[in-house]
This record gives sequence, structure tokens and C-alpha cells, in this order.
Amino acid sequence: MNLDRTSGILLHPTSLPSIYGIGDFGPSSYDFIDFLERSGQSLWQMLPIGPTGYGDSPYQALSAFGGNVMLISPDLLIKEELLTTNDLEVFTFSTERVEYERVIPYKNRLLKRAFGHFKLQQEHPLHAAYQKFCAEQQPWLDDFVLFLTLKSYHEERPWTQWESAFRVRQPEALERFRISFDDEIQMNKFIQFIFFYQFDQLHQYAIKHHVKLIGDMPIFVAHDSSDVWSHPEWFQLDKSGEPTVVAGVPPDYFSATGQRWGNPLFNWEVLKEEGYVFWIDRVKQLSTMFDFVRIDHFRGFASYWEIPSAEETAMNGQWVKGPGRELFDAIEAAMDRPTAIIAEDLGIVTDDVIELLDALPYPGMAVLQFGFESMASDEPSSFLPHNLKANQVVYTGTHDNDTVWGWWNAQSEEVHDFLRRYLNTDANLIHIDMIRAAFSTVCSMAIFPAQDLLGLGTEACMNRPGTTNGNWQWRLEQGTLNDVVAANLLSLTLLYGRYDANRAKSA
Repeated sequence: MNLDRTSGILLHPTSLPSIYGIGDFGPSSYDFIDFLERSGQSLWQMLPIGPTGYGDSPYQALSAFGGNVMLISPDLLIKEELLTTNDLEVFTFSTERVEYERVIPYKNRLLKRAFGHFKLQQEHPLHAAYQKFCAEQQPWLDDFVLFLTLKSYHEERPWTQWESAFRVRQPEALERFRISFDDEIQMNKFIQFIFFYQFDQLHQYAIKHHVKLIGDMPIFVAHDSSDVWSHPEWFQLDKSGEPTVVAGVPPDYFSATGQRWGNPLFNWEVLKEEGYVFWIDRVKQLSTMFDFVRIDHFRGFASYWEIPSAEETAMNGQWVKGPGRELFDAIEAAMDRPTAIIAEDLGIVTDDVIELLDALPYPGMAVLQFGFESMASDEPSSFLPHNLKANQVVYTGTHDNDTVWGWWNAQSEEVHDFLRRYLNTDANLIHIDMIRAAFSTVCSMAIFPAQDLLGLGTEACMNRPGTTNGNWQWRLEQGTLNDVVAANLLSLTLLYGRYDANRAKSA
């Protein structure tokens, strides 16, 4: 890929300020794009925006194609005359954390009211766009909204616990259900339409302001998802639909017992026989929505860690060969333009992973935290700034890392001493030191979490790998990304040549 020298911020939309308890595609997202423009940033990286299920993790979505409807903006629904101010309930939500247990039912009620208004407004200007959306997205949409409706009918239980006829997708039973629950099915379609409509409006605004969006694609899908329910042949399942083997990683930096993610593993032989259509469709969709697509756990395409489903940890698994370059050759052949993929190549990188990345044009990733803390070991890291390459995306940290300040406070004096000498700093503003270090590298793209820009501590972590509680909840305080922060960031951006040349020409 031919990448410009740019920089940007990692911030999931759920973290943005709003009065509705969770960030969304409304005014705060537009304000954030304005901040990116003022501060000279060209990139906004999000986490996956699929529909979250149990645990609220964006990496465990109910569909590989659907959208997280919690990101729909009530303010924009009012603007489109699909809600009125009288529809809003008076609630006070935390400004520091997303209280999912309160936010989800609240926003679902608003979305149901919006659908009611939409049905009554037969001349509403969005009706034609809605019909077009339903027709174009039918290959995944029909199964997904049916899945959601069935899941609600079964009190949100996993699909393997549904009535047998629905679990095995008996055609007659599904058709009777569609007829009986048509209104709820249509409501779910409408809500998905609104999600993609609002996202597209936001993306168009970003384009006008010279901000490119980076999406995130999990390599695996959740077991309790429309994809697994509708196409069990694509996954390694037993006769009851339960996984025989699951995904994860062996013991590593984050966990002494490894990470047992629990996602079902793909049946790559079947996917290959079908021309990898599932993967082609995934990449095509995200490539139309985003300017770049980061694929999580990219090493899993070279080889993946297979854990017997009966194992409680990830310790007793084995490496199994993945589809390799053949998959990406098929994807590229099916696209009308080269894909703008970023390969998340962190973790245990073996020779087969290196060979795969060398054979593909996609930039990999580097995390500065890993580079500096490696100096406490006997092996200097390839992630130190002087070892990085132009065809890499450098991060101060990712959503899976502690914030820079949290990380710094947990390091040994040996690491402190090395970093101070390496960066020629007293480390009193270590978060800015790390951003400066990232900006100064030869890497084409430099990205940092909003938490690092603001110098926040461990309390602002987005995710703690290996834990199940308290993740994905952090929220940005209103007004913290102010003009002073923007001016200081712009100064660094100009200093290290990361100001978008196209933006400069149009200014």
C-alpha cells in the first residue's frame, strides 16, 4: 500500500460524550471529526462496530455484517422527524462509564418508537432509501433480523438452546415464525437501516474534512451469532451446534494461562470450496464503509491456536495451519480496487506469520510500550522506534494495553532508566513523550488512544485482556478535547511532517 505520512486517534464511538449514556454517531462524533481537523489528524480508528452480545465486547458480535444499534443517535432521529423530544425519557447516566444494563433497554425503547413513527409517515423521505437498503443487504440482513427476533422470542438465550425446529432452521417453522412476527422483523430491519444511514452520513462528513476512518474486523465470530446459526457448515461444530474446538492464544504477555476466547474455529475446507465468499463479503462491506480495515489477530491466517472446547484455559492447545495467502489472493481478485488492510500482527509471531506478511502488501503494527519494556529482558525489541519500518502502523498502545501512564507506573526502574535515556526526557509528560516518539518514526501512520493524548491513568483502560468485567465502558469527558489540546497536537503533527498534504492544498 502507498501510504501517506499521517497520524490519528484511536477512540471507539461508544466512548464519546452524550446525554444518552453512550457515545453515538450524533453531534459528539461530528465534534470529534472537527477536533481531528483542528489538530491536524487525518485518521480516526474505531473498534468493531458490530452488534454486541453478552459481555458487551465489540469482538463478540451477533453478526459479522450487522451494526451496533446502540450507536444510533437519538438527536439525529429527532432531526429526521423519527423521534420527538416528547419521546425522550428523563434519565441521568454516568458520564464516566457506559452503564450497558441501563443504556440498552433505554435506547431500544427509543428505537422502537422511531420505527412506530416511520410506519405512520408513508411519505417520509427515507422510505425509498430503506427499501433500497433491504434489497441490497438481503444476503445477510434477512437471516440476521430473523435471528434477532428469534433470540428475543427465546428470552435472549443462545441459539443452541432454542426450540429444535428453530435451532436446525426447519423451513416450515421459520416461515410460520416470519409471518407471526413480521412487525418485529421489519422493526429490526429498519433499525439496521438507520445504523448504516447514520454511519454513512458521518463518513461523508469525515471525507469533507480530510479525515479517514479505520475500521476493525475481528478474525473470528461469536458462537451465538447469526453467522454460525445460519451457516453451521462454515465452523467446526458438533451435531448439537456446539464448538468442538475454540479460538484463543497460548500463554503470552497478557496471561500466564493464555486466553480462551471461546469463538468457534472456521472449517477452512468448506470455506475454500465455496470460494471464501464469507470472507470476501466481509472485506467488501467494511471496505465500502471505511477507508482502511484493520484485521484483528492476523497471525491466525498463517496458523491459529486450536483449543479443545472442553479445556477451561488456553494452555492445552495446538497450532493449526490457516488458509494463508490463498485467502487474500481470492479476496483481492474479487475486489474492484486493492484493499486497504492493516494487519494486526502482534503477539506470538512465528516464521509462517512473517512469510505471510512478507508476501502481502499490508502494513503491520508496532506498539511502543512493548518495545520499551523489552529492555528489561535480554532481547531488544523490533518495536523500538529505531527498528520500525515505513510499512508499519505505530501505536503508543492499543485498546488491549494499559494507558501510557498506567503502563509507566507499572514498569521497573530499569525500564524507566532506559526510556529516559532513549527519549532524552525526564518523563514528567510521558504520554506526550510517547506520542512524540511515535510521530518521529519512519512509520507511515502513527496512532494513539485518546486516553494517551489526555494523559489518563489505568482507570481509563478500554479493555483488560483475560478479564470479563468492567471492559468497554470508558467514556470521554465533555470538553476535554479542547482548543489548547488541539493546538499542541497540531504543533507536534507539523513538526514531524504528519500533516496531510491534501488537506494543506485545500486549506
